[in-house]
Amino acid sequence: MPFYQRGDVRIRYEETGSGFPLLVTPGGGLNSRISNWPTAVFNAMEVFKNDFRCITMDQRNANSSESTGPVPVGNPWDAFADDQLGLMDHLGIREFFYMGYCIGGCFAGKLLQRAPDRVVAAVFCQTVGHWPEDPSVMYRHGKENWVPDFMKRRPDVSTDIIEKYLHNLYAAQPDFLYSVSRDFIKNCQTPMLVLPDDVPAHPLCTSIDVASLAPNAEITVFPWKEPEELKQRTIDRVRRFLRAHIPLRAAAQ
Repeated sequence: MPFYQRGDVRIRYEETGSGFPLLVTPGGGLNSRISNWPTAVFNAMEVFKNDFRCITMDQRNANSSESTGPVPVGNPWDAFADDQLGLMDHLGIREFFYMGYCIGGCFAGKLLQRAPDRVVAAVFCQTVGHWPEDPSVMYRHGKENWVPDFMKRRPDVSTDIIEKYLHNLYAAQPDFLYSVSRDFIKNCQTPMLVLPDDVPAHPLCTSIDVASLAPNAEITVFPWKEPEELKQRTIDRVRRFLRAHIPLRAAAQ
């Protein structure tokens, strides 16, 4: 697979299909990586390869991936956006769709904030967010499922750095998407489609908040993963939503 390099950040990525660009990131929290696609609720790289130019990537420092870089304590969500936008720049892509699974909902918020003129439409699939019944669930998920293997690979990174990193990801801006505020989503004009979930790491309340606040947001039925016919209709709704927002200048090419 190819790599994109910018300074001390190295990002592994993959492409398939053709058409208007769709950047899609898999779930897995801080272990968001290409190898997670086979176990996703549906594999966007396969499902949409005949519709769009699909691009995916290993996130920086995900375990069992080849994307590496510093641990950005001061601005972790911006660092992820830097990697994602940098990859689009590397590929010569100006405008694109974005679809984020799990932690990708937080990525979506930050991309919409950082690049409102580039992200044409966004899909939030089972987004991570603050769960009032257990506010520290994402912090613990990172601590238990990311930290041990990461520190084996990177003994140069101190425990203090890791603690600050997790705090700034999940506790510095709690009570919503972590990466952006309710006020930002309330004023964001970008079209959005929300596919809810209802588990501690993907609380239903966050999906409902995004869909309720964003002026141009839509939300699917819930639950939608079963039966299979309903899941397929939901996938087709994502396809139709994205196709409907292909810029006219791109559609005419």
